[in-house]
Amino acid sequence: MQVVPTALPGVLLLEPRVFGDDRGFFFESYNRRTFHKATGVDVEFVQDNHSRSKRNVLRGLHYQVRQSQGKLVRVSVGEIWDVAVDLRRSSPHFGRWAGFTLSAESRRIAWIPPGFAHGFVVVSESADVLYKATDYYAPEHERTLLWNDAQLGIPWPLAGSPILTDKDRRGAPLAAAEVFA
Repeated sequence: MQVVPTALPGVLLLEPRVFGDDRGFFFESYNRRTFHKATGVDVEFVQDNHSRSKRNVLRGLHYQVRQSQGKLVRVSVGEIWDVAVDLRRSSPHFGRWAGFTLSAESRRIAWIPPGFAHGFVVVSESADVLYKATDYYAPEHERTLLWNDAQLGIPWPLAGSPILTDKDRRGAPLAAAEVFA
């Protein structure tokens, strides 16, 4: 597994070893020992999630203020533009973001540690996104950072207006968001 750093320390892109032949391909999307050896991160994942969305669906930017979740994100069908925002006030990178493409074709996997908001927009016709989480979903602790906050200035690659839930439409700007210490 190759590790590719992003603009935010701790947020990593992982390139698994892929074995392919005329039948197709095989790769380990997660192996705890390999992940720990490559990243230095030893976590236990407690929940797997799978979403399917169509083009221009924008999900996020989500995080939990308690039971903060680390996420291991990959795409099994289609392509997304994925974003992580550092919400740790003590971090020298507080309020900064990193964006990168994840696709079924590239097979890249993103590690987003606890303390970051996470979101994505679908740039293909549709996309299936799978992610492992280090803590359980806790709706009472979930918060949403405003996807188009001018202070963040994220240049989402949209083909028209995004398709949003009310929760995502009403996210808090960074200046008013509940963040981590």
